[in-house]
Amino acid sequence: MKRFLSILLAFMLVTVCLFGCSTDSDDLSRSEVSATVTSSKGGKLTVYGIYKAGDQSWFIDEGAAAKKAVEKAGGNFIYVDAKMSQEEYLKAIDNAIANNASGVVTCVPDQTMSQSVVEKLNTAKIPVIAVDDALQDSSGKKLVPWVGIDAYAIGKTNGKWLSDYAKKNSLVSNPNVGLLILTMDTVSSCVPRAKGEYEAFTKGTPGFDTNKIFKADYDGTTDKGNTAAAAVFTAHPEIKTWLVTGANEEGTIGACRALESAGLDKNACVVGLGAYLAKDEFKKAGGSPMKAATYFSSEDIGAGSIQVLLDKIAGKKVKQETAVSAVIVTPENYQKVMGNAAK
Repeated sequence: MKRFLSILLAFMLVTVCLFGCSTDSDDLSRSEVSATVTSSKGGKLTVYGIYKAGDQSWFIDEGAAAKKAVEKAGGNFIYVDAKMSQEEYLKAIDNAIANNASGVVTCVPDQTMSQSVVEKLNTAKIPVIAVDDALQDSSGKKLVPWVGIDAYAIGKTNGKWLSDYAKKNSLVSNPNVGLLILTMDTVSSCVPRAKGEYEAFTKGTPGFDTNKIFKADYDGTTDKGNTAAAAVFTAHPEIKTWLVTGANEEGTIGACRALESAGLDKNACVVGLGAYLAKDEFKKAGGSPMKAATYFSSEDIGAGSIQVLLDKIAGKKVKQETAVSAVIVTPENYQKVMGNAAK
């Protein structure tokens, strides 16, 4: 019996040891996998910049600033033009995930995609920063940190400048004067711009007939801005002098071309947003209907988005909203205000 108990005890000890070794082996395997993942994500910094309209000057400049900031941090920046296509955009997100991106900065082509995009990247444990247009839920709540412009303040700046222009040129009570505000009502960052423009203009010129204020929606491209503006100009031949502003610079450039085609450009006043295209209008021989633009730096947003992303990657607490300010520029002061960006 004693011999049997000794054998049984020895067997139990061996079993416990084997079990313990097996557990240690599993933990080591999981640790190695974790280390591999950490190494993959923690290797050379690779950031994807995925922009909804990567062929537009704004995003090209913003992406260039982001690239410079990433390279300064010792990383690699991959610029992607989603071509305003949901399919192309999702393909770019999938590529970023497949290539173990360290992080993503992005402007989504359709904000209704926000939830699914954030979920994809969260599942892959890839931090994301929204630029220009927020990644948000159906109630408008931002799902991830956002870097962009103070949309309402910029709209107010444009509206006030236009109201001052109207008063200075005795246009407030003129029945042949109209105001066109080009809008992008499906883009959350653009809605406050139009609201600010309207409210600042009407506050500054309470005597202006609000029946002479028109709105036209477009998709952010110059072509669609041209088409939307031309339709309003054609529908209201009684308006001989047009004041125009919009949701982005491309749209207001489209309006400039529409005014020229209609022979209405000489008396018109267009105010852009960004000044990255207005600067070329200011240089035109013979002038342009573009008389001013709010200047806000695409470089500040591009570099700023990377700084917020790097802080997030490092585990730091980041602000949910980071907005850059703007100032009006005209043909007289744009070179001084914009510096190298005016070239």
